Amino acid sequence: MKILKAYQGRRLTDTSAAAGSFRETARSNNEPVATSADSALLDAYSRTVTDVVENVRDAVVHINARPPGGKSGGGSGSGFAITPDGYILTNSHVVRQAGEICVTLSDGETFTASLVGDDPDSDLAVIRVGAPPLCHVRFGDSSLLRAGQIAVAIGNPLGFEQTVTAGVISALGRTMRSQSGRLMENIIQTDAALNPGNSGGPLMNSSGQVIGVNTAMIPSAQGICFAIASNTAEFVAAWLIKDGRLRRAWLGLQAQTAPIHPRIARHLGLKQTDGVLVLAVEPGSPAARAGLVAGDLIVSFKGAAVSGMDDLQRLLVGSEIGVKSDVKVIRRQFLTAIEIVPAEAPRST
Repeated sequence: MKILKAYQGRRLTDTSAAAGSFRETARSNNEPVATSADSALLDAYSRTVTDVVENVRDAVVHINARPPGGKSGGGSGSGFAITPDGYILTNSHVVRQAGEICVTLSDGETFTASLVGDDPDSDLAVIRVGAPPLCHVRFGDSSLLRAGQIAVAIGNPLGFEQTVTAGVISALGRTMRSQSGRLMENIIQTDAALNPGNSGGPLMNSSGQVIGVNTAMIPSAQGICFAIASNTAEFVAAWLIKDGRLRRAWLGLQAQTAPIHPRIARHLGLKQTDGVLVLAVEPGSPAARAGLVAGDLIVSFKGAAVSGMDDLQRLLVGSEIGVKSDVKVIRRQFLTAIEIVPAEAPRST
């Protein structure tokens, strides 16, 4: 109202003078005023996002997964080309157990894709289309990410193709469960909006490099979304292209995280408060051959402390397959060392 009164009854013939008077009036009222520096900053942000989109969007595809047997229904998601010869990375939950996979490129052309390999434990899969040379992405180094930096997502949420959202990296090093139940580590949290259908699409930095694979969001929250780190995705994708699967070590036991009695922990000189309690051992498994029995409490693997199932899963990497390893367990209140040779884990179903 003060501004209106200041100009009431006056004829504004000089717009620049009017603008100057408006700024002066706003300053006197302690109101925020847009400056050329603010505009330049907004323009720089816009240019960054648009440059990323222009450089990457042709590599992003829409995936439709149809059920086996020609049944109706199925799901859809996103993916992105990682090589010019048709290899596309997406989420395992988008294409797993699909009877037919159809891929629509950014120009609207559709191709039938074949499943090269999938890894439910990391929720990643690679498919391939017999298309002409594809625009493809470059992977960035997710270990260099910092909270607060720009993050841009492209995907097909709810069927709206080539949808762009932008935000920041909210946090790093999150953990979450894959659909197979295995713990996924080094998950990126972002507030770049994701919705059903974004799964499998790329999360990019300001240079247009892929820093994550969008995989999940919390429906009841706002701005809490997750992506699999690019270093994990690049590693898994390479194995899927090479072997169609990712090898992991396996012991063959049923177990759960359980507390260590404080008195026993003090007596044995253990700093941890929990271990892995063996509930059952599968016949003929590496654990059975090593002599592990129900009631054993695993507290270390190859010298690394094991404070729960997640620690044990983290240590059972593919390089441990066939390698003799030292496992320490608490058995009848004594610390016992057992040698075990992990085998390759059966594939998730």
